[in-house]
Amino acid sequence: MRLIPPGANRNNRPPSPSAAPSLSPARLLTELARLATSLRKASVLAGSAAYGVSELWSWTEGLDRKPKEAKAFYATIAVATLGGAALTFSPLDPVRALYWSAVVNGVLAAPLMAVMMVIAVNPRAMGRLTLPWPMIVGGWIATAAMALATIGFLVL
Repeated sequence: MRLIPPGANRNNRPPSPSAAPSLSPARLLTELARLATSLRKASVLAGSAAYGVSELWSWTEGLDRKPKEAKAFYATIAVATLGGAALTFSPLDPVRALYWSAVVNGVLAAPLMAVMMVIAVNPRAMGRLTLPWPMIVGGWIATAAMALATIGFLVL
């Protein structure tokens, strides 16, 4: 139930023009805090992404390396950090983005689990480290449960 109609304030008076400039420093401080928070969070995610991308492309990696030794690694961190900071100023609703990223992760989980199960039982891929029978059964049960949950989410 909405107590105040849209577009009205508590006293049903238009806002004072003199109040607008006083909000500017508060708005600036809020935006700077959001930027600092995004940079702090983005650095963790950026480092993780940089390790993943570096391993994928066989680049020199590691925070213990100097930037001259691992240029692509540090460039990936910079691009990911700047991209995360830029999202702070975008009109993208962070809660909506979080929701949809969870949906995408959920939809992709069952196929990825199935691929992992196929690899985990393949002696050519795993050598002597293939899964024992109980883990194979448990893994396929979990994969089926995830697939059913995804289908239920999409259908219901």
